[in-house]
Formats: sequence, structure tokens, C-alpha cells
Amino acid sequence: MISRTSIVFGAGLLWLGALICCVDAGPVRVHAQEVVPPPTGRAQSGRNSHDTLGLGPVPDAAAAKLGEPLYKQNCSVCHGETARGGEGPNLVRSVLVLHDEKGEEIGPLVKNGRVEAGMPAFPSLSETERYDISEYIHLQIELAANRGLYTHSDTLTGGDVEKGKVFFAANCAGCHSVTGDLAKVGAKHPQPAEMLVRIVWPSTRGPRQATVTTPGGEKLTGTLVKYDDFETTLRSAAGATTSWPTDSIKVDIPDKLAGHRALLPKYSDDDLHNLTRYLLTLK
Repeated sequence: MISRTSIVFGAGLLWLGALICCVDAGPVRVHAQEVVPPPTGRAQSGRNSHDTLGLGPVPDAAAAKLGEPLYKQNCSVCHGETARGGEGPNLVRSVLVLHDEKGEEIGPLVKNGRVEAGMPAFPSLSETERYDISEYIHLQIELAANRGLYTHSDTLTGGDVEKGKVFFAANCAGCHSVTGDLAKVGAKHPQPAEMLVRIVWPSTRGPRQATVTTPGGEKLTGTLVKYDDFETTLRSAAGATTSWPTDSIKVDIPDKLAGHRALLPKYSDDDLHNLTRYLLTLK
């Protein structure tokens, strides 16, 4: 079995998935709601893996445990159970959260809210409670960055092809096809490290598709040419463009990464080994 690599996901153009050497301890199993102190070992290169990832101070696990119920009670309805987004933005990829170290930026935002962005204020929470919430959010970044990957992934020797095939059928085949979009994917991405990034957090390329519901109830589907707070422009398959004031219509944009996001807290090390090995055989 191979040891792990850490992968960190980015905020907009600032964060890109990157494989680096992680601690040489054994695999760590992390359940979705389990608060576990982050690894503090040293990478094989001699550098501290946490410093190499640029994650800032190691989260306070005790504070994070206290902050978990506070977060779920006050924040999860908008930002999701593990801060990966919902009606509100994804906090794991938030630039403000990444700049925060001890609650000095998250705390005031929680206390005062951000009216222009639709975020309510929580003035009744104490300074300590706001700090605990900030540490819980930081722990979610820590767990995402240490997602149970492995070092030396360019020379993968672990993984079971048949188990990977079973995992794919159960978790991936609803959106992907080995004879369709993933045909010969092993030839396109022959390096295990590259394949691993594609599995865990694939990049999205190309124009976004959307469905616009007009004030009269008509639904139009096409490619988004422009979409901001003021104006939305849609191009139909025939090439015609139509524009509306954004506040006068409903815009539905499919989330192509929803399935990948749902799997993030569920993958085990073996799942990733097996799935990588199986996809590498598709040539």
C-alpha cells in the first residue's frame, strides 16, 4: 500500500489542486462529521507538510469540536453541513477564510453579518463561540487538504482494478460512461497523480449551460453569454441571443461537480487507490 499525498483545492484562480508529499504516517480514516486533530508529522522531503500546503496554523481541534454544533445551528443551513456551500458560498474555498488565522476576520463577519450579501448578523454569539466556529471551518479546510491521498502517486502500485470498477458502477456511472465521456481516459491521463486530481476535483472547462424561466413562465435553455447581478444573456443552440434583467427571471445552472462534492467526505484511501487503478486501464 502506498502512503498519502495531500491535495488542496483553490478559491477561484487563487487555488489549484496540487499534489505534494504528506506525512509518512499510515492512512487516516475521516468520517464526515468526525473531528480529528490534523496530522503534524513531517513529509519525506523534511518539510512540514502543513506549512508546505500554506494552510496557516494547525486548527484547534478542541475549539473546533465545540464550534461544530454552533456552526450547524447557525451556519449550515446556508453554507452546508461541512462548509462546502449551499445557498450560501463554499467556505472551504473562501479567500476571507483562508486569510483568517484566529477568528480575527471570521469573527467580526459572523457578529455583524454582511447585509449586502444577504448574510444575517449573529450578535448574540460570544467572542469565544465565534472563535470556535472559525476553528471548525478551518478544520474543514484541513480535512479537505488531507483528503487521504498518497505520495509517489506517479509510481502507483496499490489498488484493485475490479474493486475500482465496482466503486465506479455504484458511485460514478450515473453521470459518467466508460464508453462515452471517459472513453480512453487512461490514455489521456496516464500518470496516476494526474488521474487522481481528475477524480477528486476535476476542473470545469467550457461555457456554462443554463435554463432561464421568463416572467411569463417560458423556459429557455442555452449557453450563458453573460450572467451578473444586472443582466443575463443566453445563446440558443441556433445561435440567437436573448437578454433580460437578472432580477426579472429565474436562472438554473446545473452543478456539474455536485457528485464529486458529495463524495469528498466519503472516499477512503482504498476507494481512491482502486478507482485510480481502474480508470488507468481505460485506454
